[in-house]
Amino acid sequence: MAGLIPEKVIEKVRSNVNIVDVISQYVSLEKKGKDYIGLCPFHQEKTPSFTVNEDKQFFKCFGCGKGGNVFKFLMYKDNLTFPESVKQVAEFAHIKLSGNFTKPKVSNTMTLMFQDATEFYHHVLLTTNAGRRGLRYARERKMSDEILEHFQIGYAPKQDNLLLTFLRGRNYKDDDLFRSGLFVESKDGRLFDRFRDRLMFPLGNESGYVIGFSGRRISNDKTVAKYINSPETKLFNKSKVLFNFSEAKKAAKQEGHLVLYEGYMDVISAYKAGVKSGIASMGTSLTDQQIYMLKRVTKNIIINYDGDEPGVHAEERATKMFQKAGGFNIGVVVLPDGLDPDEYVKKYGTEKYQDEVKGAFTTTDFFLKRLAKKYNLNNDREKIVYLDEAVKVIAKLTNPVEQDLYIDKIAKAQGVSKASLKANLIKQQRRERTANRHKGSNYDNSLPTPELQDLTPPTPTDAPEDEKGDRDPVQTRLLYLFIHSTHAKNYLLKKKFLFPDKDYAKLAELWLKFSESHENPEINSFLDFIPEELQGIIVSAEMADMPDDFTENEIDEQISALHMRKINSKLDELKNQLNDARRKTDTEEIIKITQKILNLKRIQGKKEAF
Repeated sequence: MAGLIPEKVIEKVRSNVNIVDVISQYVSLEKKGKDYIGLCPFHQEKTPSFTVNEDKQFFKCFGCGKGGNVFKFLMYKDNLTFPESVKQVAEFAHIKLSGNFTKPKVSNTMTLMFQDATEFYHHVLLTTNAGRRGLRYARERKMSDEILEHFQIGYAPKQDNLLLTFLRGRNYKDDDLFRSGLFVESKDGRLFDRFRDRLMFPLGNESGYVIGFSGRRISNDKTVAKYINSPETKLFNKSKVLFNFSEAKKAAKQEGHLVLYEGYMDVISAYKAGVKSGIASMGTSLTDQQIYMLKRVTKNIIINYDGDEPGVHAEERATKMFQKAGGFNIGVVVLPDGLDPDEYVKKYGTEKYQDEVKGAFTTTDFFLKRLAKKYNLNNDREKIVYLDEAVKVIAKLTNPVEQDLYIDKIAKAQGVSKASLKANLIKQQRRERTANRHKGSNYDNSLPTPELQDLTPPTPTDAPEDEKGDRDPVQTRLLYLFIHSTHAKNYLLKKKFLFPDKDYAKLAELWLKFSESHENPEINSFLDFIPEELQGIIVSAEMADMPDDFTENEIDEQISALHMRKINSKLDELKNQLNDARRKTDTEEIIKITQKILNLKRIQGKKEAF
């Protein structure tokens, strides 16, 4: 419901944004016909079923069932209340809201706590004596005030209870403090700050709300872990988090890609070098969930890990994961001299680094160069093995132009004829087709592969009741006409029609009240006026692409269909009662029920004849 925000303010915010622009911050949308299609941000899927209708300003996922308007999208995505969602949309539209309805900034206790902790660590770093040690380290790493502010970097002091004291002073309960993961508990039940003497990097979710931290050791004590992350909590799951993702998504629209790094400092160095679209996983290998997050935003990914052997090996693994997921355009940067991005920028400067990103290898180029390093190409025996392996790599390409390009490159580099390599390529493709045919004939469809199991979308039963789509197409059509046509509404009221389903009846009643109290009632505004459990019916009706034109005869037929359904339902019930009476040999009851059945069949016959 609208809460404390005046309806005029809500309508102003809604009318000044396009739902496509807002959702595009989270999902890469492609226009298909009158709709926009993308991968659902609420569940994992391989085939896009998430649909946005720009004309009606509604969205709906036909996989998991979630749907609504722009406010509902943010409520689902960021776990916001309605007022918080309006505020966030207003910020997107650069509309300044005033009044106490904008407070608190977030309602979730944990999110608010992390927000306070971020401000605490940042304040300690920049303005306190306790933070001088952290600030000195930050300056040594060439972090300017602008960088510290942009990434909200902070410092956790050596003392073991400063954050605890601060948050208790903000009236957080000890149970919530413990569940946040910001503290550790001693054997006697006392809480202590988890992060001490560390430079603190806030870790945000897709919308930028802080949900955890990573602390970087600044001492030289190598017995202490270099980085420690927040433990897994209800909010923080490191396999589903990417550092700087919320900001990088915005930059990706200008830069045309996202750049994947190994660590936070690489992202920060790239940012200083003018590459704003950098992201990093949480100090661990890339996960399938993170790849899906990226796929929703852009298909263009550049991988730039450290230039040493472990870094390049990790790039190889990540590239194969992207290829397995499919649908990506991957570039790979391999920095010279084993340098990581931070070291490269310091040594060669920002312009040279930007050139490296622009000149990223294709995945095929990358794999072929990796392959070449495994062999002594001055030895004919090893060169032949290399060429055979290289042809196998090229055979996996489906584009003949790409195949020709790489065959030509290798032929020139290794001093062999292009024709001989092409002959080997044709043989290899033949072998692979034969192998695939055998694999297909032996394939057991009853055994899902692990990767497909992970990406299987929820069944409709996973969706809330109101999100299961059209529960009744006939009533949905009549309700649509009731809302969108004054003529249809008056015709139904004149006939004293009542919706058989209580939810549809309630929606019709609410629409009458809403239209009476609003000069120009709109369906998008109505959605915010009604209970959440009824909103799915409206969204399904709006996204069903129903025609606005109708005839009174169509309405009569729809009403007749509902009456017939009621009669059929009653007949089924009476037939069950008749069988029960026959089983008991209750002659009087058999006659009574039979008479009722005959009466209903007469009514049914008249309606069918009509």
